[in-house]
Amino acid sequence: MKRLVIIVLLSVIVIIVGLILFPQHNSVKTIAAAIESTSLVNKDSLTINGRVNIPKGYRRVSCDTGSFEEYLRNYKLKPFGSKIVNYDGSKYFWQGGHIGILQIPVPKNGLQQCADALIRIRSEYLWDNNRKDEIGFNFTSGHYCSWNGYAKGHRPRINGNKVSFHKTASENHSKANFYNYLNLIYMYSGTLSLYNELESVKAKDLNIGDMLIKGGSPGHIVMISDEAINKNGDKIFLLIQGNTPAQSVHLVKNLKDASISPWYHLKNNAVIPVSNYTFSSAKFVRFK
Repeated sequence: MKRLVIIVLLSVIVIIVGLILFPQHNSVKTIAAAIESTSLVNKDSLTINGRVNIPKGYRRVSCDTGSFEEYLRNYKLKPFGSKIVNYDGSKYFWQGGHIGILQIPVPKNGLQQCADALIRIRSEYLWDNNRKDEIGFNFTSGHYCSWNGYAKGHRPRINGNKVSFHKTASENHSKANFYNYLNLIYMYSGTLSLYNELESVKAKDLNIGDMLIKGGSPGHIVMISDEAINKNGDKIFLLIQGNTPAQSVHLVKNLKDASISPWYHLKNNAVIPVSNYTFSSAKFVRFK
């Protein structure tokens, strides 16, 4: 309690100084907004749902038991203050854009980049819920590669943009082989293939699990991990992301609007800065 009082007092002093020195500067508003948002982060919680409180006037949307939405909302986090770590074990150079690290290992092979991290989350959900038949993704070439086919020993033969599948391995349905399959997907799929493959969604219809995407090389993609709504029907969202180079998947702050951070308002074609990347014209997609 004493610590909170000290933080608030120091923040008030900074605001007063800012008002005196820079009476028209927008950063003063940002500092004031940051004080208002301190109550939105619960440092003691180890889930997305528990880590982030909702702003006044909002309520979390309901989720069906066992749904992908519920899975994401309750995803486990590392203790508050955990650092973003790169695939080689080094700490990411900037640690100021997140409020939580998801409990997802970062493979040392460097393949689990931004799109790959979300592909992994979706695939592990399907695996854990006995929906393995639904695990499959398009390569950037447009060719579909399923887990079932891979588990039965079928491997791609790739020649430029031409892909054919041949049974060249023994049948193996193990969890270890599942991660071998994901490594293959990471190599030949990405933001561009997801953008071309997945259903487009309008901002007004967004749900937990939908993704903000810029398809390309390079591109970027982030996933909605929670959603709240007010009595006027206005929605706000939490976002998670991986990155390139491959690194810890993390729950991002809203560095543009500290008054509701880490929540975001999302609109079609809007400019949306997300931690270390800015989407210049927001587009959204949804896993099948």
